[in-house]
Amino acid sequence: MPPPPFVQVEQVSMRYGGLEGTLALQAADLAVARGEFVAVVGPSGCGKSTLMRLVTGLWPATAGRVTVDGRPVSGPVAIAGMAFQNPTLLPWRSILDNVMLPLEVVEPHRRQLRRERARYEAEARELLAQVGLAGFEQKYPWQLSGGMQQRASLCRALIHRPALLMLDEPFGALDIFTREDLWAVLQEVWMARRPTVILVTHDLREAAYLADRVLVMSARPGRIIAEREVGFQRPRRLEDTYAPEFQALVHELRDHIAAAREEGPDAARREAADVR
Repeated sequence: MPPPPFVQVEQVSMRYGGLEGTLALQAADLAVARGEFVAVVGPSGCGKSTLMRLVTGLWPATAGRVTVDGRPVSGPVAIAGMAFQNPTLLPWRSILDNVMLPLEVVEPHRRQLRRERARYEAEARELLAQVGLAGFEQKYPWQLSGGMQQRASLCRALIHRPALLMLDEPFGALDIFTREDLWAVLQEVWMARRPTVILVTHDLREAAYLADRVLVMSARPGRIIAEREVGFQRPRRLEDTYAPEFQALVHELRDHIAAAREEGPDAARREAADVR
């Protein structure tokens, strides 16, 4: 018998603004195995980020059940690390101190930090070196480029060795060359540590390059309408993304999203506009 999913979302709905508010998710189901790297894609406004916030316990679901590591989610999930489109580094703290911030909050590291600070600091420096930021530990965020800040943000999400890593468009604000560099960095870190990863992205090439499995969401109200295993061998190379089979996967995902957009709540408005 296979082990239970590490992350499970069962018939989850989320409505903002009360009974007459916006229904962002409706009867959504999701299952992610321990150590799996899953990417979630879909039309804009389909509820991808809402799904992330429900899994990490930042928001409660309106209906349904969310479990992580077999426990119902009823508040912030301590075993999760998070990184977002904007790095949100604290400008008055050095890069090293920014990376170590979760250790001041998350147990048991918070209790251990004072007496084991040297060990934790060594781990933070090692992580920064792994993403190409050796020598920048004492710089401040404003002294780093956007791509370097995002590398530091990724380190901050990983420093407490979370079992679950939640990534919400972490590279969306970066240029294509920096983004591709960080794909390789993230793949390397994941292969070394094997956390369970859920990545929300609009970039289908990114999803196919990084994930073991890609899930496609419907238009709002969101739910999972398709999934695709990604069978390409790891470690993956950037040149692999131009191979015919890789391009075929990207086009297949694009077709799913195009169909979801046509069936979504904005379809009638688009059809009316075409008639006019």
